[in-house]
Amino acid sequence: MARMWMVRGEGGSLYEKFRDQNAVAVGWSQLAGFAKPGVSRAELIEYYKSVEPQFRAGTIISGASQVWRFVNEIQIGDGVVTYSPSNRSYLVGTITGAPEHKPEWADEGMPLIRSVQWRENEVPRDSLGLTTKNSLGSTLTVFLLPPSAMNEMLGQVAGAPVSGALSDTVIDEEIIDSLADIEQQAIERIKDLVNELSWENMQHLVAGILRAMGYKTQVSLGGADRGKDIVASPDGFGFEHPRIVVEVKHRRSQMGSPEIRSFLGGRHKDDRGLYVSTGGFSKDALYEADRAAIPLSLWTLDNVVRALTEHYDATDAETKRLVPLKRTYWPA
Repeated sequence: MARMWMVRGEGGSLYEKFRDQNAVAVGWSQLAGFAKPGVSRAELIEYYKSVEPQFRAGTIISGASQVWRFVNEIQIGDGVVTYSPSNRSYLVGTITGAPEHKPEWADEGMPLIRSVQWRENEVPRDSLGLTTKNSLGSTLTVFLLPPSAMNEMLGQVAGAPVSGALSDTVIDEEIIDSLADIEQQAIERIKDLVNELSWENMQHLVAGILRAMGYKTQVSLGGADRGKDIVASPDGFGFEHPRIVVEVKHRRSQMGSPEIRSFLGGRHKDDRGLYVSTGGFSKDALYEADRAAIPLSLWTLDNVVRALTEHYDATDAETKRLVPLKRTYWPA
């Protein structure tokens, strides 16, 4: 395998669809019918200008260039990887087909696809070296991985980890929104930091976020808690509504439907539930939560970090000690 590409659908939200459909895809439905193999980058840019004249020049160039790469530069036999921000895992596979226009999948954000043979094993982000993590942080939908990152990814998926210095970073000329790129990389770096917390500190971090959101919290001591790691309420005792009962699972594995049913089994009809799993949730768990008799929210590590950054200014000193962050200003 000579090359490996990242194809990130809708910021990672299409991860499950990519796996289930044995495919990767890009959006830009305006271009999907016109973007055929052999079309030049310049032709695609001009076409994009004609159908979306109100877009900024940088947006047009970036979008058309990524679609052009997906159609013309990616070849059958190339490696491909896609990322799930919620589960912090990568799928690794091989491109097996030419680009196909799928107008019936446009509403799902997949109007232009390529078939893929996925490897059975997923690669946890936490198993990768820092330099590889950084090289995978771009917000671009389509980009080429550095050779060293490709080798480490292949080693991980084969069960024979490869590590080494990143001396061959690929610089992609289509990065036009540098602020968006920095923001996305910052979120992933904060996830890495939060994921290193102990279970006890993760519990206190979630409680700190809830306090910053206006609740008072009770945090359970170690030992059997009967599915109540944290109770959050307006009065701090759980007498006033809403009474939010929180379970925190800080581990790499996904939570399944049995864990969700167990959590729901101990709840009162007026409770509100929050289940935090830094390893994510299985499809069955998501289904179980949707049909729950009480309102139930599921937070992955991605949700925890985004809630933390949104409410960070309002967090107390103890929460800031757990995850120290620094505000950076950027021209608007």
